[in-house]
Amino acid sequence: MGPRVRFAPSPTGHLHVGNARTALFNWLFARRCGGQFILRIEDTDQERVTKIYEKSLMEDLRWLSMDWDEGPEKGGGCGPYHQIERIHIYESYLNKLITDGRAYPCYCSEEELEAERTGLLAMRMPPRYTGKCRNLSDQEKKKLEREGRKPAVRFKVDKGAIDFNDLIRGAMKFEGEALGDFIIMRSNGVPAYNFAVVIDDHLMKITHVIRGEDHLSNTAIQLLLYRALGFYSPEFAHHSLILGKDRTKLSKRHGSVSVKEFREKGFLPDALLNYLALLGSSLEDGKEIASIQEIIEMFSLNKAGKSGAIFDENKLSWLNAVYIRNDSVEKLTERLIPFIKKAGYDVEVFDHSLLRQIVEAVKDNLVTLSDIGNYLDIFLDEKFHISDEAVDLLKGKTAPGVIRALYDALNHHDISDEKLYDDLIKRVREKTGLKARDLFMPVRAAITGRVSGPELRKIFSILGRKSIFVRLKHASQTAGIDITGRI
Repeated sequence: MGPRVRFAPSPTGHLHVGNARTALFNWLFARRCGGQFILRIEDTDQERVTKIYEKSLMEDLRWLSMDWDEGPEKGGGCGPYHQIERIHIYESYLNKLITDGRAYPCYCSEEELEAERTGLLAMRMPPRYTGKCRNLSDQEKKKLEREGRKPAVRFKVDKGAIDFNDLIRGAMKFEGEALGDFIIMRSNGVPAYNFAVVIDDHLMKITHVIRGEDHLSNTAIQLLLYRALGFYSPEFAHHSLILGKDRTKLSKRHGSVSVKEFREKGFLPDALLNYLALLGSSLEDGKEIASIQEIIEMFSLNKAGKSGAIFDENKLSWLNAVYIRNDSVEKLTERLIPFIKKAGYDVEVFDHSLLRQIVEAVKDNLVTLSDIGNYLDIFLDEKFHISDEAVDLLKGKTAPGVIRALYDALNHHDISDEKLYDDLIKRVREKTGLKARDLFMPVRAAITGRVSGPELRKIFSILGRKSIFVRLKHASQTAGIDITGRI
Protein backbone atom coordinates (compact mmCIF):
# COMPACT_ATOMS: atom_id res chain seq x y z
CA MET A 1 0.00 0.00 0.00
CA GLY A 2 1.29 3.45 -0.90
CA PRO A 3 1.42 6.38 1.52
CA ARG A 4 -1.76 7.93 2.87
CA VAL A 5 -1.74 11.69 3.39
CA ARG A 6 -4.46 14.12 4.34
CA PHE A 7 -5.48 17.73 4.02
CA ALA A 8 -7.61 18.69 7.02
CA PRO A 9 -8.80 22.30 6.78
CA SER A 10 -11.19 24.10 9.08
CA PRO A 11 -13.72 25.91 6.83
CA THR A 12 -13.82 29.24 8.66
CA GLY A 13 -13.01 31.28 5.54
CA HIS A 14 -12.08 30.97 1.89
CA LEU A 15 -9.11 28.75 1.03
CA HIS A 16 -5.89 30.67 1.74
CA VAL A 17 -3.08 30.19 -0.78
CA GLY A 18 -0.89 28.98 2.09
CA ASN A 19 -3.36 26.20 2.88
CA ALA A 20 -3.75 25.48 -0.84
CA ARG A 21 0.02 24.98 -1.00
CA THR A 22 -0.14 22.54 1.92
CA ALA A 23 -2.90 20.65 0.11
CA LEU A 24 -0.79 20.69 -3.05
CA PHE A 25 2.29 19.23 -1.32
CA ASN A 26 0.16 16.41 0.10
CA TRP A 27 -1.60 15.80 -3.22
CA LEU A 28 1.68 15.78 -5.18
CA PHE A 29 3.27 13.40 -2.65
CA ALA A 30 0.33 10.99 -2.96
CA ARG A 31 0.27 11.12 -6.75
CA ARG A 32 4.07 10.84 -7.04
CA CYS A 33 4.26 7.84 -4.70
CA GLY A 34 1.12 6.01 -5.80
CA GLY A 35 -0.64 6.78 -2.51
CA GLN A 36 -3.96 8.22 -1.44
CA PHE A 37 -4.98 11.80 -0.68
CA ILE A 38 -7.69 12.17 1.98
CA LEU A 39 -9.77 15.29 2.59
CA ARG A 40 -10.99 15.66 6.17
CA ILE A 41 -13.05 18.61 7.38
CA GLU A 42 -12.15 19.77 10.89
CA ASP A 43 -15.39 21.47 11.86
CA THR A 44 -15.71 21.10 15.62
CA ASP A 45 -15.68 24.91 16.00
CA GLN A 46 -19.34 25.15 15.03
CA GLU A 47 -19.54 28.86 15.83
CA ARG A 48 -17.05 29.73 13.09
CA VAL A 49 -17.31 27.06 10.39
CA THR A 50 -19.94 27.29 7.66
CA LYS A 51 -21.13 25.05 4.85
CA ILE A 52 -20.60 27.98 2.48
CA TYR A 53 -16.87 28.00 3.17
CA GLU A 54 -16.72 24.21 3.02
CA LYS A 55 -18.34 24.23 -0.41
CA SER A 56 -16.03 27.04 -1.57
CA LEU A 57 -12.99 25.12 -0.31
CA MET A 58 -13.90 21.99 -2.25
CA GLU A 59 -14.66 24.03 -5.39
CA ASP A 60 -11.21 25.64 -5.16
CA LEU A 61 -9.48 22.27 -4.75
CA ARG A 62 -11.31 20.89 -7.79
CA TRP A 63 -10.55 24.07 -9.76
CA LEU A 64 -6.86 23.47 -9.01
CA SER A 65 -7.27 19.85 -10.19
CA MET A 66 -6.57 18.47 -6.72
CA ASP A 67 -8.96 15.53 -6.51
CA TRP A 68 -9.23 13.52 -3.30
CA ASP A 69 -9.51 9.75 -2.99
CA GLU A 70 -11.51 9.73 0.25
CA GLY A 71 -13.52 12.43 1.98
CA PRO A 72 -16.71 14.48 1.64
CA GLU A 73 -18.78 13.65 -1.47
CA LYS A 74 -16.45 10.68 -2.08
CA GLY A 75 -16.81 8.50 1.00
CA GLY A 76 -14.29 5.81 1.90
CA GLY A 77 -13.55 3.12 4.42
CA CYS A 78 -12.29 5.42 7.20
CA GLY A 79 -15.16 7.88 7.51
CA PRO A 80 -16.97 9.88 8.55
CA TYR A 81 -14.78 12.66 7.16
CA HIS A 82 -16.35 15.55 9.08
CA GLN A 83 -14.84 15.83 12.54
CA ILE A 84 -18.13 16.92 14.09
CA GLU A 85 -19.55 13.51 13.13
CA ARG A 86 -16.70 11.77 14.95
CA ILE A 87 -17.24 13.28 18.42
CA HIS A 88 -18.45 9.95 19.82
CA ILE A 89 -15.21 8.26 18.72
CA TYR A 90 -12.97 10.36 20.97
CA GLU A 91 -14.64 9.47 24.28
CA SER A 92 -13.24 5.94 24.59
CA TYR A 93 -9.72 7.19 23.97
CA LEU A 94 -10.21 9.94 26.53
CA ASN A 95 -11.35 7.39 29.12
CA LYS A 96 -8.27 5.26 28.39
CA LEU A 97 -5.95 8.16 29.13
CA ILE A 98 -7.81 8.99 32.35
CA THR A 99 -7.81 5.35 33.45
CA ASP A 100 -4.09 5.05 32.69
CA GLY A 101 -3.41 8.12 34.81
CA ARG A 102 -2.22 10.12 31.80
CA ALA A 103 -5.00 12.73 31.96
CA TYR A 104 -6.89 14.61 34.67
CA PRO A 105 -9.73 17.14 35.06
CA CYS A 106 -8.80 20.82 35.21
CA TYR A 107 -11.25 23.23 36.87
CA CYS A 108 -9.35 26.45 36.22
CA SER A 109 -11.41 29.30 34.81
CA GLU A 110 -10.29 31.43 31.86
CA GLU A 111 -9.61 34.29 34.25
CA GLU A 112 -7.39 32.14 36.47
CA LEU A 113 -5.45 30.82 33.50
CA GLU A 114 -4.92 34.32 32.14
CA ALA A 115 -3.68 35.53 35.54
CA GLU A 116 -1.26 32.59 35.70
CA ARG A 117 -0.04 33.34 32.19
CA THR A 118 0.48 37.04 32.96
CA GLY A 119 2.38 36.20 36.11
CA LEU A 120 4.74 33.84 34.29
CA LEU A 121 5.44 36.40 31.58
CA ALA A 122 6.16 39.03 34.24
CA MET A 123 8.79 36.65 35.66
CA ARG A 124 10.16 36.11 32.15
CA MET A 125 9.10 32.50 32.17
CA PRO A 126 7.37 30.62 29.32
CA PRO A 127 3.56 30.94 29.58
CA ARG A 128 2.50 27.36 30.21
CA TYR A 129 0.08 25.63 32.53
CA THR A 130 1.88 24.87 35.80
CA GLY A 131 -0.25 21.88 36.81
CA LYS A 132 -2.44 23.54 39.44
CA CYS A 133 -5.16 20.85 39.16
CA ARG A 134 -2.87 17.91 38.53
CA ASN A 135 -2.95 16.49 42.06
CA LEU A 136 -6.39 17.51 43.33
CA SER A 137 -7.97 15.10 45.78
CA ASP A 138 -11.41 13.63 45.12
CA GLN A 139 -12.78 15.88 47.87
CA GLU A 140 -11.33 19.00 46.23
CA LYS A 141 -12.77 17.95 42.85
CA LYS A 142 -16.24 17.46 44.31
CA LYS A 143 -16.08 20.86 46.01
CA LEU A 144 -15.22 22.57 42.71
CA GLU A 145 -17.98 20.70 40.90
CA ARG A 146 -20.51 21.80 43.56
CA GLU A 147 -19.47 25.36 42.74
CA GLY A 148 -20.70 24.67 39.20
CA ARG A 149 -17.32 24.35 37.56
CA LYS A 150 -17.22 22.06 34.52
CA PRO A 151 -13.73 20.67 34.04
CA ALA A 152 -11.65 20.42 30.91
CA VAL A 153 -9.31 17.44 30.68
CA ARG A 154 -5.54 17.88 30.51
CA PHE A 155 -2.79 15.48 29.46
CA LYS A 156 0.07 14.93 31.90
CA VAL A 157 3.35 15.87 30.26
CA ASP A 158 6.43 14.24 31.74
CA LYS A 159 9.80 15.90 31.85
CA GLY A 160 12.26 14.90 29.19
CA ALA A 161 13.06 15.39 25.51
CA ILE A 162 10.66 14.74 22.65
CA ASP A 163 12.71 13.86 19.58
CA PHE A 164 11.62 13.18 16.02
CA ASN A 165 13.08 13.33 12.54
CA ASP A 166 11.40 15.76 10.20
CA LEU A 167 11.53 14.77 6.51
CA ILE A 168 12.26 18.38 5.54
CA ARG A 169 14.02 19.84 8.59
CA GLY A 170 15.93 16.87 9.93
CA ALA A 171 16.38 16.17 13.66
CA MET A 172 13.96 18.09 15.90
CA LYS A 173 13.85 18.27 19.69
CA PHE A 174 11.38 19.73 22.21
CA GLU A 175 11.43 19.64 26.00
CA GLY A 176 8.30 18.30 27.71
CA GLU A 177 8.73 20.67 30.64
CA ALA A 178 8.42 23.66 28.31
CA LEU A 179 5.09 22.43 26.94
CA GLY A 180 3.18 22.08 30.16
CA ASP A 181 0.06 19.94 30.63
CA PHE A 182 -2.19 20.67 27.66
CA ILE A 183 -5.96 20.40 27.23
CA ILE A 184 -7.24 17.42 25.26
CA MET A 185 -10.97 17.84 25.96
CA ARG A 186 -12.65 21.19 26.53
CA SER A 187 -15.22 21.70 29.25
CA ASN A 188 -17.99 21.76 26.63
CA GLY A 189 -17.16 18.22 25.53
CA VAL A 190 -15.43 19.22 22.30
CA PRO A 191 -12.01 17.62 21.76
CA ALA A 192 -8.99 19.88 21.43
CA TYR A 193 -7.29 20.03 18.04
CA ASN A 194 -4.24 17.94 18.91
CA PHE A 195 -6.25 15.16 20.57
CA ALA A 196 -8.75 14.80 17.72
CA VAL A 197 -6.04 14.96 15.05
CA VAL A 198 -4.04 12.12 16.58
CA ILE A 199 -7.06 9.83 16.79
CA ASP A 200 -8.33 10.75 13.34
CA ASP A 201 -4.92 10.31 11.70
CA HIS A 202 -4.48 6.93 13.42
CA LEU A 203 -7.91 5.62 12.45
CA MET A 204 -7.56 6.94 8.91
CA LYS A 205 -4.19 5.16 8.62
CA ILE A 206 -2.28 8.33 7.75
CA THR A 207 1.37 7.49 7.08
CA HIS A 208 2.76 10.98 6.42
CA VAL A 209 1.70 14.34 7.84
CA ILE A 210 2.84 17.18 5.56
CA ARG A 211 2.03 20.68 6.85
CA GLY A 212 3.41 24.14 7.62
CA GLU A 213 6.24 24.83 10.03
CA ASP A 214 3.83 26.62 12.38
CA HIS A 215 2.69 23.11 13.43
CA LEU A 216 6.13 22.03 14.69
CA SER A 217 5.24 22.45 18.38
CA ASN A 218 1.95 20.62 17.76
CA THR A 219 3.97 17.67 16.51
CA ALA A 220 5.72 17.36 19.88
CA ILE A 221 2.35 17.37 21.64
CA GLN A 222 0.89 14.84 19.22
CA LEU A 223 3.83 12.47 19.59
CA LEU A 224 3.17 12.34 23.34
CA LEU A 225 -0.43 11.35 22.62
CA TYR A 226 0.57 8.75 20.03
CA ARG A 227 2.83 7.09 22.60
CA ALA A 228 0.32 7.30 25.45
CA LEU A 229 -2.40 5.72 23.30
CA GLY A 230 -0.10 3.01 21.97
CA PHE A 231 -0.33 4.21 18.35
CA TYR A 232 2.40 4.13 15.74
CA SER A 233 3.09 7.72 14.70
CA PRO A 234 3.22 8.84 11.08
CA GLU A 235 6.26 10.52 9.58
CA PHE A 236 6.22 14.31 9.70
CA ALA A 237 7.33 16.95 7.18
CA HIS A 238 6.99 20.66 7.91
CA HIS A 239 7.37 22.96 4.93
CA SER A 240 8.11 26.68 5.10
CA LEU A 241 5.34 29.26 5.31
CA ILE A 242 4.37 31.71 2.57
CA LEU A 243 5.48 35.24 3.46
CA GLY A 244 4.71 38.70 2.17
CA LYS A 245 7.44 40.91 0.75
CA ASP A 246 8.05 42.29 4.25
CA ARG A 247 8.86 38.70 5.31
CA THR A 248 5.86 38.46 7.64
CA LYS A 249 3.24 35.74 7.30
CA LEU A 250 1.11 36.37 4.21
CA SER A 251 -2.15 38.09 5.17
CA LYS A 252 -4.80 40.38 3.70
CA ARG A 253 -2.64 43.44 4.28
CA HIS A 254 -0.36 42.10 1.53
CA GLY A 255 -3.21 41.94 -1.03
CA SER A 256 -5.05 38.94 -2.40
CA VAL A 257 -4.52 35.83 -0.29
CA SER A 258 -7.35 33.43 -1.14
CA VAL A 259 -7.71 31.10 -4.11
CA LYS A 260 -11.17 32.59 -4.69
CA GLU A 261 -9.70 36.09 -5.12
CA PHE A 262 -7.22 34.87 -7.72
CA ARG A 263 -9.98 32.98 -9.55
CA GLU A 264 -12.09 36.14 -9.67
CA LYS A 265 -9.12 38.17 -10.93
CA GLY A 266 -8.78 35.81 -13.87
CA PHE A 267 -5.80 33.67 -13.00
CA LEU A 268 -5.71 30.23 -14.61
CA PRO A 269 -5.73 27.20 -12.29
CA ASP A 270 -2.68 25.63 -13.93
CA ALA A 271 -0.72 28.87 -13.50
CA LEU A 272 -1.59 29.21 -9.81
CA LEU A 273 -0.86 25.54 -9.16
CA ASN A 274 2.47 25.87 -11.01
CA TYR A 275 3.39 28.92 -8.94
CA LEU A 276 2.45 27.30 -5.62
CA ALA A 277 4.60 24.29 -6.56
CA LEU A 278 7.57 26.64 -7.11
CA LEU A 279 7.14 28.50 -3.81
CA GLY A 280 9.63 27.23 -1.27
CA SER A 281 10.52 24.33 -3.53
CA SER A 282 12.26 23.76 -6.83
CA LEU A 283 11.74 21.90 -10.07
CA GLU A 284 14.48 20.14 -12.01
CA ASP A 285 17.16 22.20 -13.80
CA GLY A 286 15.68 25.48 -12.60
CA LYS A 287 12.56 24.90 -14.65
CA GLU A 288 9.76 27.37 -13.90
CA ILE A 289 6.95 26.31 -16.21
CA ALA A 290 5.70 22.74 -16.09
CA SER A 291 2.50 20.79 -16.65
CA ILE A 292 0.71 19.19 -13.71
CA GLN A 293 2.03 15.79 -14.74
CA GLU A 294 5.60 17.12 -14.93
CA ILE A 295 5.23 18.74 -11.50
CA ILE A 296 4.04 15.41 -10.06
CA GLU A 297 6.99 13.57 -11.58
CA MET A 298 9.51 16.14 -10.30
CA PHE A 299 8.05 16.57 -6.80
CA SER A 300 10.16 15.58 -3.80
CA LEU A 301 10.08 16.64 -0.16
CA ASN A 302 13.87 16.82 -0.38
CA LYS A 303 13.49 19.87 -2.62
CA ALA A 304 11.22 21.73 -0.20
CA GLY A 305 13.01 24.73 1.28
CA LYS A 306 13.29 25.37 5.01
CA SER A 307 13.10 29.16 4.88
CA GLY A 308 10.00 31.25 4.22
CA ALA A 309 8.81 31.56 0.62
CA ILE A 310 8.06 35.12 -0.56
CA PHE A 311 4.76 35.40 -2.42
CA ASP A 312 5.31 37.65 -5.43
CA GLU A 313 2.10 38.42 -7.29
CA ASN A 314 4.12 40.01 -10.11
CA LYS A 315 5.84 36.67 -10.70
CA LEU A 316 2.48 34.90 -10.59
CA SER A 317 1.11 37.43 -13.11
CA TRP A 318 4.04 36.79 -15.44
CA LEU A 319 3.45 33.06 -15.20
CA ASN A 320 -0.28 33.52 -15.80
CA ALA A 321 0.37 35.56 -18.93
CA VAL A 322 2.55 32.72 -20.26
CA TYR A 323 -0.23 30.21 -19.62
CA ILE A 324 -2.77 32.46 -21.37
CA ARG A 325 -0.50 32.79 -24.42
CA ASN A 326 -0.06 29.03 -24.55
CA ASP A 327 -3.76 28.25 -24.17
CA SER A 328 -5.72 27.22 -27.25
CA VAL A 329 -7.94 29.96 -28.69
CA GLU A 330 -10.99 27.73 -28.37
CA LYS A 331 -10.42 26.95 -24.69
CA LEU A 332 -9.36 30.50 -23.86
CA THR A 333 -12.50 31.88 -25.50
CA GLU A 334 -14.66 29.72 -23.22
CA ARG A 335 -12.68 30.82 -20.17
CA LEU A 336 -13.11 34.50 -21.14
CA ILE A 337 -16.88 34.51 -21.61
CA PRO A 338 -17.70 35.06 -17.88
CA PHE A 339 -15.16 37.89 -17.75
CA ILE A 340 -16.59 39.50 -20.89
CA LYS A 341 -20.02 39.47 -19.24
CA LYS A 342 -18.54 40.79 -15.99
CA ALA A 343 -17.01 43.69 -17.95
CA GLY A 344 -20.54 44.69 -19.01
CA TYR A 345 -20.61 43.30 -22.56
CA ASP A 346 -23.36 41.26 -24.14
CA VAL A 347 -21.59 38.16 -25.43
CA GLU A 348 -24.38 37.69 -27.97
CA VAL A 349 -23.08 40.80 -29.80
CA PHE A 350 -20.13 38.71 -30.93
CA ASP A 351 -20.72 35.68 -33.11
CA HIS A 352 -18.46 32.75 -32.23
CA SER A 353 -16.12 33.27 -35.18
CA LEU A 354 -15.64 36.98 -34.38
CA LEU A 355 -15.05 36.28 -30.71
CA ARG A 356 -12.38 33.71 -31.54
CA GLN A 357 -10.66 36.22 -33.84
CA ILE A 358 -10.69 38.85 -31.09
CA VAL A 359 -9.27 36.39 -28.55
CA GLU A 360 -6.55 35.40 -31.01
CA ALA A 361 -5.72 39.10 -31.48
CA VAL A 362 -5.55 40.07 -27.79
CA LYS A 363 -4.32 36.91 -26.01
CA ASP A 364 -0.68 38.05 -26.05
CA ASN A 365 -1.71 41.23 -24.24
CA LEU A 366 -3.67 39.57 -21.44
CA VAL A 367 -2.06 39.11 -18.03
CA THR A 368 -5.28 37.89 -16.42
CA LEU A 369 -8.63 36.92 -17.93
CA SER A 370 -10.23 40.03 -16.47
CA ASP A 371 -7.99 42.16 -18.73
CA ILE A 372 -10.25 41.26 -21.68
CA GLY A 373 -12.54 44.14 -20.70
CA ASN A 374 -9.75 46.59 -21.54
CA TYR A 375 -9.58 45.56 -25.20
CA LEU A 376 -13.09 44.83 -26.46
CA ASP A 377 -13.84 48.50 -27.29
CA ILE A 378 -11.18 48.35 -29.97
CA PHE A 379 -13.32 46.00 -32.04
CA LEU A 380 -16.73 47.69 -31.60
CA ASP A 381 -17.36 50.83 -33.68
CA GLU A 382 -20.12 52.00 -31.33
CA LYS A 383 -17.67 51.84 -28.40
CA PHE A 384 -14.72 53.37 -30.25
CA HIS A 385 -13.10 56.16 -28.24
CA ILE A 386 -9.82 58.03 -28.67
CA SER A 387 -7.82 58.43 -25.46
CA ASP A 388 -6.13 61.68 -24.50
CA GLU A 389 -2.71 60.10 -25.13
CA ALA A 390 -3.81 59.10 -28.63
CA VAL A 391 -5.15 62.61 -29.35
CA ASP A 392 -1.82 64.13 -28.31
CA LEU A 393 0.02 61.71 -30.58
CA LEU A 394 -2.29 62.49 -33.53
CA LYS A 395 -1.50 66.17 -33.11
CA GLY A 396 2.21 65.44 -33.44
CA LYS A 397 4.45 66.40 -36.34
CA THR A 398 4.29 63.25 -38.46
CA ALA A 399 0.75 62.04 -37.69
CA PRO A 400 -1.24 64.22 -40.16
CA GLY A 401 0.79 62.98 -43.13
CA VAL A 402 0.38 59.35 -42.04
CA ILE A 403 -3.38 59.69 -41.58
CA ARG A 404 -3.84 61.38 -44.97
CA ALA A 405 -1.72 58.73 -46.69
CA LEU A 406 -3.69 55.96 -44.98
CA TYR A 407 -6.99 57.52 -46.04
CA ASP A 408 -5.80 57.89 -49.64
CA ALA A 409 -4.54 54.31 -49.73
CA LEU A 410 -7.90 53.00 -48.52
CA ASN A 411 -9.60 54.76 -51.42
CA HIS A 412 -7.24 53.23 -53.94
CA HIS A 413 -8.74 50.46 -56.09
CA ASP A 414 -5.71 48.11 -55.93
CA ILE A 415 -5.74 47.74 -52.12
CA SER A 416 -7.10 44.21 -51.56
CA ASP A 417 -9.25 43.11 -48.62
CA GLU A 418 -7.23 39.88 -48.29
CA LYS A 419 -3.93 41.72 -47.76
CA LEU A 420 -5.42 44.92 -46.37
CA TYR A 421 -2.83 45.62 -43.68
CA ASP A 422 0.25 44.80 -45.74
CA ASP A 423 -0.94 46.76 -48.77
CA LEU A 424 -1.95 49.80 -46.70
CA ILE A 425 1.25 50.00 -44.69
CA LYS A 426 3.36 49.55 -47.84
CA ARG A 427 1.51 52.40 -49.57
CA VAL A 428 1.74 54.71 -46.52
CA ARG A 429 5.44 53.97 -46.09
CA GLU A 430 6.13 54.76 -49.74
CA LYS A 431 4.17 58.00 -49.62
CA THR A 432 5.50 59.35 -46.31
CA GLY A 433 8.98 57.84 -46.20
CA LEU A 434 8.37 57.07 -42.52
CA LYS A 435 8.99 53.84 -40.66
CA ALA A 436 9.02 52.32 -37.17
CA ARG A 437 7.29 54.37 -34.46
CA ASP A 438 6.81 57.46 -36.65
CA LEU A 439 4.71 55.33 -38.99
CA PHE A 440 2.96 52.81 -36.76
CA MET A 441 2.09 54.90 -33.71
CA PRO A 442 -0.16 57.36 -35.62
CA VAL A 443 -1.83 54.40 -37.35
CA ARG A 444 -2.48 52.71 -34.02
CA ALA A 445 -3.77 55.89 -32.39
CA ALA A 446 -6.17 56.58 -35.27
CA ILE A 447 -7.52 53.05 -35.71
CA THR A 448 -7.63 51.80 -32.09
CA GLY A 449 -7.80 55.05 -30.12
CA ARG A 450 -4.89 53.74 -28.03
CA VAL A 451 -1.12 54.16 -27.97
CA SER A 452 -0.54 50.48 -27.20
CA GLY A 453 -2.35 47.23 -27.67
CA PRO A 454 -2.67 44.11 -29.82
CA GLU A 455 -0.87 43.56 -33.10
CA LEU A 456 -2.17 45.97 -35.77
CA ARG A 457 -2.22 43.31 -38.48
CA LYS A 458 -4.78 41.29 -36.50
CA ILE A 459 -6.85 44.35 -35.68
CA PHE A 460 -7.04 45.41 -39.36
CA SER A 461 -8.08 41.90 -40.34
CA ILE A 462 -10.98 41.91 -37.87
CA LEU A 463 -12.16 45.49 -38.48
CA GLY A 464 -12.10 45.54 -42.26
CA ARG A 465 -12.12 48.47 -44.67
CA LYS A 466 -15.46 49.99 -43.61
CA SER A 467 -14.60 50.32 -39.90
CA ILE A 468 -11.16 51.69 -40.69
CA PHE A 469 -12.73 54.42 -42.85
CA VAL A 470 -15.10 55.37 -40.03
CA ARG A 471 -12.31 55.54 -37.50
CA LEU A 472 -9.99 57.55 -39.71
CA LYS A 473 -12.65 60.19 -40.15
CA HIS A 474 -13.34 60.25 -36.41
CA ALA A 475 -9.63 60.48 -35.57
CA SER A 476 -9.01 63.24 -38.10
CA GLN A 477 -11.88 65.33 -36.72
CA THR A 478 -10.73 64.80 -33.13
CA ALA A 479 -7.15 65.82 -33.94
CA GLY A 480 -8.07 68.59 -36.39
CA ILE A 481 -6.53 66.86 -39.41
CA ASP A 482 -7.89 67.54 -42.90
CA ILE A 483 -7.59 64.07 -44.50
CA THR A 484 -8.31 65.51 -47.96
CA GLY A 485 -4.89 67.15 -47.78
CA ARG A 486 -6.00 70.70 -46.86
CA ILE A 487 -4.86 71.98 -43.43
